[in-house]
Amino acid sequence: MSTPKRWHVVAAAAALLVTGTPAVVASAGPSGTAAGRPDRSEWAGSWATAVTRGNSVGLTNTGLNNQSVRMVVHVSVGGPALRVRLSNLYGEQAVAVGRATVARPNTATADDLSDIDPASLRPLTFTGAASATMNRGAELLSDPLAFPVADDSDLVVTVHFPTPTGPTTFHGQSQQANFIGAGDLTGAAEGSGFTTRPTCCWFFLSGIDVQRKASPGALVVLSDSIGDGNGSTVNANRRWPDLLSDRLLAARPDARTPGVLNLSLAGNRLNHEGTEPGDGNYPGYYQLGPNAAARLNEDVFPQTGVRTVVTHLGINDIWMSNDSAEAIIATLRQINQQVQQRGLTSLVATLTPYEGHGAPGVWTAQKEATRQAVNTYLRSSREFDGLLDFDRVLRDPARPSALLPAYDSGDHIHPNDAGNQALADAVPLRLLGM
Repeated sequence: MSTPKRWHVVAAAAALLVTGTPAVVASAGPSGTAAGRPDRSEWAGSWATAVTRGNSVGLTNTGLNNQSVRMVVHVSVGGPALRVRLSNLYGEQAVAVGRATVARPNTATADDLSDIDPASLRPLTFTGAASATMNRGAELLSDPLAFPVADDSDLVVTVHFPTPTGPTTFHGQSQQANFIGAGDLTGAAEGSGFTTRPTCCWFFLSGIDVQRKASPGALVVLSDSIGDGNGSTVNANRRWPDLLSDRLLAARPDARTPGVLNLSLAGNRLNHEGTEPGDGNYPGYYQLGPNAAARLNEDVFPQTGVRTVVTHLGINDIWMSNDSAEAIIATLRQINQQVQQRGLTSLVATLTPYEGHGAPGVWTAQKEATRQAVNTYLRSSREFDGLLDFDRVLRDPARPSALLPAYDSGDHIHPNDAGNQALADAVPLRLLGM
């Protein structure tokens, strides 16, 4: 859920998009050798992000041209091999990928976010070739790469885009610094050549799978900016899905630990498009994504090994669009039916409080009544496979329409690091088969 307080962040990103150099793509994949598949293992989703089309102005619209993008991702579970997924789903043309590499970060240097460990650097290939083309609207999957990945670790994916990409396919609220530089920097150990350093985006990169033995699959989080980590510390991986992954690994540090895939989109709504404006003069953006029901076939069902889906959406439909409880409940029920029809476990989370957030009209007593009506339904419904009562976790007992001050990031709608930890701790592990 994107917030009025964060409009200046979006505006700054838009300015970067207009004046900055074109954006880059990230890719992933195999090692230099094509023969790197572990025996008798299976692929498991370890990291993923929801992507949208580029905004109408700025870097995500003009795209990248003979530029490299270095992107940092935090995987959930590890394994002896990986493969990387790139997406041109929302592009307007075919996109050339010149070269792509994967490495581990060099944590011994001063710039440990953009510097990589040169000994770990490996080229990615695509059906045996170092370069490839992503067709318009298509994905590009790298070859399997024998590259040991540790649980709960960072990877650095660097992709060179040798020719103009046009509008990008990207994720707009990464809560992670990423890096753009001129030319082919895929083999550069030092990050000094990456002169543009936005904290906003992953470009064209949509997923990383690892190989594991007897994987129990993956948990997908379908949420808004609360899942996307707005309000949490940048570059610290303190989003509640990250913290839930840490908890799962601590409870069962073996091959039976599910991956956690965060498919949240800041500002996403159940019943509205991202470009639709909201109350309090909130403008719409493509990066807020299409309506959530339209995301199922792109963001949820195709994920590698998905077994469980947590849906935490609806608060933006209230404060931005003043939707009725009936409209919100109807779409939550439809998402639940589609998830269960595929044989997946469907969990739902109650809507968290936000009194005090934004301009006048963003929070009203009538909108609070809508939130309470949705939560009352969710607590009493027996349609879902389980309930995560996030409202009870974050609300102030003395003022239930507002966040507990100890969990408030300061904008009165997004939890801080402590609030994200409380959400992760509140998930009953039995609902995840633990």
